[in-house]
Amino acid sequence: MTQATAYPASQTIHTIGILGGGQLGMMLAEAAMPLGYRCVFLEDSANCPASLYGEVYTTEQLEDFIAAADVFTLEFENTPLAPVEQLAQLSAQGHKQGMYPPPQALAVAQDRLEEKSLFNQLNIATVPFIAVSSQAELQQACDTLGLPLVLKTSRGGYDGKGQFVLKTLADVDQAWQELGGAVNGNGSLTSTPAPLIAEGFINFSREVSILAARAQDGSIRTYDLVENHHHEGILAKTQAPAVGTSHLLATAQTAISTLMTHLDYVGVMALELFVSKDTDGNDTVLANEIAPRVHNSGHWSIEGAVTSQFENHIRAVVGLPLGDTDNVHPSVMLNVLGQYPDVSAVLAIDGTHYHTYHKEERADRKIAHITLMPTDVAKLDDALAALVQTLPNKMGLDR
Repeated sequence: MTQATAYPASQTIHTIGILGGGQLGMMLAEAAMPLGYRCVFLEDSANCPASLYGEVYTTEQLEDFIAAADVFTLEFENTPLAPVEQLAQLSAQGHKQGMYPPPQALAVAQDRLEEKSLFNQLNIATVPFIAVSSQAELQQACDTLGLPLVLKTSRGGYDGKGQFVLKTLADVDQAWQELGGAVNGNGSLTSTPAPLIAEGFINFSREVSILAARAQDGSIRTYDLVENHHHEGILAKTQAPAVGTSHLLATAQTAISTLMTHLDYVGVMALELFVSKDTDGNDTVLANEIAPRVHNSGHWSIEGAVTSQFENHIRAVVGLPLGDTDNVHPSVMLNVLGQYPDVSAVLAIDGTHYHTYHKEERADRKIAHITLMPTDVAKLDDALAALVQTLPNKMGLDR
């Protein structure tokens, strides 16, 4: 395990290099500016959201990007490992002041099998799962885990991509074809070069997540559990805090703190969880996956927490003390997908905060988010219903 390096105070940080230039990079840069730091970005997409806040370098300009920054972080868990390992090595040699999070955290998050195995190694409960490398093994997984089950690619995939729900044995052929089986000489699908993961289907009452920040000195601050609702695999709504989850908070805090400490993590991490029943009929949480970065389900914290997830990530990366993670007000965050709403109609609702990502409209693309936190909490449900009506894509929230 690589240990986080403590750098002399004389090595002043001026510029943070962020791998990725999407909306998360943009919001990290927004949080860095009041603290006195500028950001530069490694991103190949033209006119990316982060370009409004700092210089953008393409992957062909990697060395220039490295030269421009003092310390480094990332905004997307599918970031290639090679540059992350290069930056970590430069930091270990004293040429740069750190790559946070470390490569081992990214490697775990990029492989669902490795991730689930680590959870179990650390006594963090998960759904039952089996590695699948052939259609015959998928058939066996159906027999072992029962149906329905969820088949996922072990690498890649996000926002519901790279998944197939098998409801009957008749789905085996289609599931295997869609998730990347290798074709043999006679044209049939027999095996896959990277194992898939078959996960037992569980009855869960809701999906929640917990975010935490870990500093370079190992101190950890956790946010409250939040409840997440998805639309076709994409996060539609987050409620913070999740109502009626105080009895689950300690378990979630222990799980994410254990993971962060094991990985010698620095920065913000999200842990996604299912709320289910144990064998005694009591509520419990099962770990689904981690995100080694700031996370969509933490966007409410910009207005709704004492210190936002973005500011705490920046604090951790540059070596500052972490800020208070308490909720200042119950909040609901809605993603805006595909088409922009009438901003005037949105802001006419008391307690709304609108954040555009400066992206072109495209079906199911996250292009903005809105945080709702009316002064009178009793008016939250009515305000939320009115807010949903302003959205061109209501994401099923009007039902």
